[in-house]
Amino acid sequence: QVQLVESGGGLVQAGGFLRLSCAASGRTFSIYGMAWFRQAPGKEREFVAGISRNGGSTYYADSVKGRFTISRDNAKNTVALQMNSLKPEDTGVYYCAADRWGSGTSSLTDYDYWGQGTQVTVSS
Repeated sequence: QVQLVESGGGLVQAGGFLRLSCAASGRTFSIYGMAWFRQAPGKEREFVAGISRNGGSTYYADSVKGRFTISRDNAKNTVALQMNSLKPEDTGVYYCAADRWGSGTSSLTDYDYWGQGTQVTVSS
C-alpha cells in the first residue's frame, strides 16, 4: 500500500508557473506508475500526465503538451509536475495517483491509490 500527499498548489496569474510535488510513503514506490489527474468544478476527473515506474515513458494530455512536465525521483519517493504557461482552463484540484501496473498511462481505473488533492487556480 502507498499513501500520497500533494503540495505546491496555489493561485497564479495566466502565463505563470507552478510546481506540484507528490510525496509517497512505503518502500515499493518504484514499482508504481504515477500520474497527475485534475478535476474542475462540475467536470469529471481527467488525466493530465503520467510516468512509468522507471521514468522511461511519459504521457501527456493534448491540452498540456509542451507546457507541463512530469518527473519522478525513486530514491526520494517523489513525483513532480512542472506547469508552465498556465491558462485559466488549467484551474482545478490536482490529484497524484499510483498505478500498480507500473505504466503511468491515462486510464483512470488503473489507479489504485490517490492523494487528497491540491487546488490550482489560474486567474485571467
